Amino acid sequence: MNDLSAFSPRRILVCQQRQIGDVLLTVPVFRALRKRFPQAELHLFTEKKCEPLLRHHPCIDAFHLIDKKDGLFRQLVFYRKVAACRFDLVIDLQQLPRCRTMTLLSRAPVRLSFPSSPLIHWRYTHLTEPEDGYASQTKVSLLKPLGIRWDGFGPDIHFLSEEREQARELLRVSGWHGGRLVSIDSTHRRPSKRWPAERFAALIHKLSEQEDDLYFLFLRGPGEDEAIAALRELCLRLGVASEKLCIPAQSPDIRLSAACIAEAALHIGCCSSPRHIAAAVGTPSLVIPGASGTAWRLPSEKHQELRPDLSCQPCSRVDCPDPQCLLQVTPDMALLKALEMLKAFSSNA
Repeated sequence: MNDLSAFSPRRILVCQQRQIGDVLLTVPVFRALRKRFPQAELHLFTEKKCEPLLRHHPCIDAFHLIDKKDGLFRQLVFYRKVAACRFDLVIDLQQLPRCRTMTLLSRAPVRLSFPSSPLIHWRYTHLTEPEDGYASQTKVSLLKPLGIRWDGFGPDIHFLSEEREQARELLRVSGWHGGRLVSIDSTHRRPSKRWPAERFAALIHKLSEQEDDLYFLFLRGPGEDEAIAALRELCLRLGVASEKLCIPAQSPDIRLSAACIAEAALHIGCCSSPRHIAAAVGTPSLVIPGASGTAWRLPSEKHQELRPDLSCQPCSRVDCPDPQCLLQVTPDMALLKALEMLKAFSSNA
């Protein structure tokens, strides 16, 4: 089945195992498939931790969530159960071992992916060279054999009204009193992508001096309480009023955190999943990407990066003895860009 112009699948499986941000960036794939095949069932194969941000999305009909902690027998039962759905089309966006296994066991007549090792090409019926550019654009480009092109938009998240109110209540309890909110994502497991905490604190101090209606929401994930407490202490030492620092007593789950980011006038942070959440909920973002590549920025004036012009960048290294891509970004540089974005977009946030 080389020519897919008349192909009309009834059931489609998209394979994107991880990470949370990468899975969120698959949403434009589902939007494009829904538009092209409005009657088809659209399924997603991913990890359990990645499902919350895509929950309630109107373009996703079913989730197949693997738990990597399960033993081999339970995983085989899981694969067999998913394969029993009898997919007409499988799209493997990642080619990790579990994605390749799912694609193979599905026995779908059409299986799309990108060229990689010749040893595994036989698993797929159609291979497409991915386009360079924004990550969502690259993912959608694998659908070219189906006559599908990227629509130019990033991901979107669908909240229930009660989830929105739950987020507002959490922010109120954490000290937000209705001023403009700035979400701060200061943590990252990779040092090459983590702007120093001292610089985040200096930026927060400078912003609070310039704009007295700002509140700062400190985002955190599991195991990051100590880092956030240290950042709060740095801010207090610089003279930031404690009531301006919003830190929920317990770390909210990622879906509730996303609903909180949706309330912000600006998101400032490292290159990690909150930047993709900000893009998905329409919150302007300012990111210090460090070693990260350029594919993670949604091409829009609402989403900016502070990236020095260095010959070594981007390198995507895990660590670096001299991370000038981070160190050449000063708090004053970030302040000017943040103030510019607050002025330009606050009224539309």
